[in-house]
Amino acid sequence: MGSIVFIDVDGTLVNYENVLPESAVSAIRKARKNGHRVYITTGRSRAEVYQNIWDIGLDGMIGGNGSYVEDHGQVILHQLITKDQCRRIVDYLHERGLEFYLESNNGLFASENFETAGAPAIREYSRRKGRESSDLTVRDVFPDMIFGGELYRDDLNKVSYLLNSYQDFLDTRECFPDLENNTWGGAGETALFGDLGVKGITKAHALQVLLDHIGASIEDTIAIGDAKIDIPMLKLCRWGVAMGNAGEETRAAADYVTDDVEKDGLHKAFEHFGLI
Repeated sequence: MGSIVFIDVDGTLVNYENVLPESAVSAIRKARKNGHRVYITTGRSRAEVYQNIWDIGLDGMIGGNGSYVEDHGQVILHQLITKDQCRRIVDYLHERGLEFYLESNNGLFASENFETAGAPAIREYSRRKGRESSDLTVRDVFPDMIFGGELYRDDLNKVSYLLNSYQDFLDTRECFPDLENNTWGGAGETALFGDLGVKGITKAHALQVLLDHIGASIEDTIAIGDAKIDIPMLKLCRWGVAMGNAGEETRAAADYVTDDVEKDGLHKAFEHFGLI
């Protein structure tokens, strides 16, 4: 067996406007032709992995930051937020006036005002990643998002909600000790979103589940990411690679730092490790 490569999606495989560099596509195709396996490992649920990503040719995916594992079309792991937890989350976020979207393999389901309330955060997120995006909309970033759908659900991997302040995250974490609480879109006080997921779920845990399933060893693994949430995965794998556009903490946790996503960083990393 060749190497097994785990690639984050946003900021690693694609840029923050969902642009997929041609060099990344050719690197993955060549590596798989050379006998290596490639899995995406992402916070996205399956519904957000659009056809252009599957069309690259992949061996499978880890989704929902580790709540879902798929290998060659076979579901290996799928841990869900319970319907009761979902009801509590939705009621709580409504009470606090925090807009949100529910992430499931069947789709992304937006709260009543997420489309308008979410636009400034989406633009700021993109701006921080070095992109000018004054006219970016929620529908640009989430083309298949469902508006007006059922919000009490039993098929959720995670929930992302807009932060009006960092206190919103601290209060939510205190209110939901039975769930995994994270932030994204910025560090600490600058975070734009909070999210809630299944307790004990990480990309690293899911990665181990997948390796056990395919009978592979950590010694054969390479992980590539750009965000803080990727750090456990970078540390677990034999080689951890940070993108050039990664934050300081992520770069410090990596064994190797490649170039930015838009400067053929993924292709350069594949070359560095002799995958192509």
